[in-house]
Amino acid sequence: MATSTRPGEVLAGRYRLIDLLTESGGGRFWRAHDNVLERFVALHVINEDDPRAPLLLAAARESATVLDSRILRVLDAEMRDGLCFVVNEWGTGTSLDILVTHGGPLGPRRSAWLTAEVAGAIATAHSRGVAHGRLNPENVLIDRLGAVRLIGLCVDAALHGLPAGRLDQDRHDLGGLLYCALTATWPGPSASIVPAAPHDHDAVLSPRRVRAGVPRPLDQLWTEIADSGHHKRRWPHHHQPGIDVGTANAVRDRLLEFIGDPGGLSEALADSIPPINEVRQVVLPQVPEMTVRDFERTAEPAEPAEPAQPEVVEEPEVAVREERPIPSVSDIVDLPTEAGMPVFDDEEDEVSWLRARSTPPPPPPPFAEPPERPLFAPEPPEGAPPRRRRADLVPSSTGEASLAAAGFWPWDTGAGPGSPGEQTAESDAVPGRNWLRLAMVIAACLALLIGVAVAFNLGRGRTPLGAERDDPSSTPSLTTPAEPTASPLPDVVADAFDPLGTDDGAENDDEVALAVDGDRTTAWTTSTYRDQLGTTLPALKSGVGLYLDLGVVREVAAVDLDLVGSPAEVQLYVTRDAPEAAPTGRPLATDTADDAELTLEPVSPQGAGAAVTGRYVLVWFTSLPVVPDGFRAGLAEVVVRGR
Repeated sequence: MATSTRPGEVLAGRYRLIDLLTESGGGRFWRAHDNVLERFVALHVINEDDPRAPLLLAAARESATVLDSRILRVLDAEMRDGLCFVVNEWGTGTSLDILVTHGGPLGPRRSAWLTAEVAGAIATAHSRGVAHGRLNPENVLIDRLGAVRLIGLCVDAALHGLPAGRLDQDRHDLGGLLYCALTATWPGPSASIVPAAPHDHDAVLSPRRVRAGVPRPLDQLWTEIADSGHHKRRWPHHHQPGIDVGTANAVRDRLLEFIGDPGGLSEALADSIPPINEVRQVVLPQVPEMTVRDFERTAEPAEPAEPAQPEVVEEPEVAVREERPIPSVSDIVDLPTEAGMPVFDDEEDEVSWLRARSTPPPPPPPFAEPPERPLFAPEPPEGAPPRRRRADLVPSSTGEASLAAAGFWPWDTGAGPGSPGEQTAESDAVPGRNWLRLAMVIAACLALLIGVAVAFNLGRGRTPLGAERDDPSSTPSLTTPAEPTASPLPDVVADAFDPLGTDDGAENDDEVALAVDGDRTTAWTTSTYRDQLGTTLPALKSGVGLYLDLGVVREVAAVDLDLVGSPAEVQLYVTRDAPEAAPTGRPLATDTADDAELTLEPVSPQGAGAAVTGRYVLVWFTSLPVVPDGFRAGLAEVVVRGR
């Protein structure tokens, strides 16, 4: 009989339910508290009559036999009160699905370290014959210190009705976890909220085709795990033979071989956790300071504030004190206070109380009207000069003559006869204005004269200064600078490119560096083919070649090729991203080499004047020279010239 579970209920007399985390398929996943051991635990709860109940208890018993610090243990399992529940150890952290959906891919070394930790835990479980059964990103937990923990060993698969003992499924899910960490997409068969990996003709694309920068060993490892087992691929010949990916322990060894020194990877994995669900400090705004209101001093005696003081029996000493006048507020304090506050008198040993004014303070006095000033100077007395010198100003002897000559003087009206004002006429001239006008006129004339001279010289076919003009063909243009000469680009790295091949290393990958070593006596050659390249049978493939990594995006002007053998048809492509598939579209340059040296100059699709820029230069052979045992091309030296 089904029994409902709600927060706050206690199961088996000890597990108090707190938070319902997930609910699906009739099962519930809770965060609970163990009242006996005082710790948090995780509970998987289903009804006792559910067909999965026996499988869930059996899975809990199998999971309890595996002891590994990276696996969250099963602590209890029981059927009681119509419920079947399994108690797991509680772990805190961020699951891999949240990590990649919020923070993106983890990078090659961190992805390899995380998958190696999971593979080590799964290898421990497989040694006991126990399989996880549902190893998706939601069941991989990374705590704040970078430690990896596994959730739901055996139990999660039983809750989803999956059979136990699927060891091969765990191995495929390990490859899916590596794929998810590298590309932030999920290729595995188990359900996950991580976006599905891209497909091409019902086949999952390899990690290198989904995201640039994935190392070839990790891409090859995933490919080997994803293969169905008809042919297992192994490491190249320089690795230890016999190591495959048939077990979780073998997958772990391959990943640790790629990592090398694992120092600092746990801290780097912890730093990859995005800042989500963090408690942020809340800063409240600063409270403004409270200022005390100013009260105008008053000479009125202070009266007791309400309520009134209790009545006291009068004594002779008190009667004598009452004969003294109560000091006013202005006599006691010299600071602004508020009504209702006590005022103490140390000398008289008495207390008085302040109170608010019964009447509002008087308004400030009105502003005094400014004195009226006459608009015009008063008329001088009859027979007096209109202006006279001010009596309170005594100018110097040198300044007096200059001011008088300019027509200015500090005059006053009402002067008598004989003052200097009688000999000075009224003038409004500003000093220096005439000189300024004269200078402006002279400057305008000079500018007009220069303009006429320049126009006259240009009309005669000379320079603006009148010199003879040189031959235009020998003088560089003032608006078009000389184009810089293209020079060989340094630090070019070459890599063989055979996307249509079936085996890695078939195009002499270990010798490709000889094409850019600066020595024309050494050369890189392709494989020897029995049939010529082409798009029709019996051709094996349409082309083969190598690509050059310039390090950064550069302008490519030309590519010089020193070929081994001829004739050969060569195409040139320039891209910003590393090529991953056979080139399509129109090449930027193509030519047939009839001798040992060939120069290809790329032409931009935007026109001959546009620059060709990119980081990767692909040299693509579509026809190989004839050799005694078939067809083979080679490059003694490749030089990329650009800016």
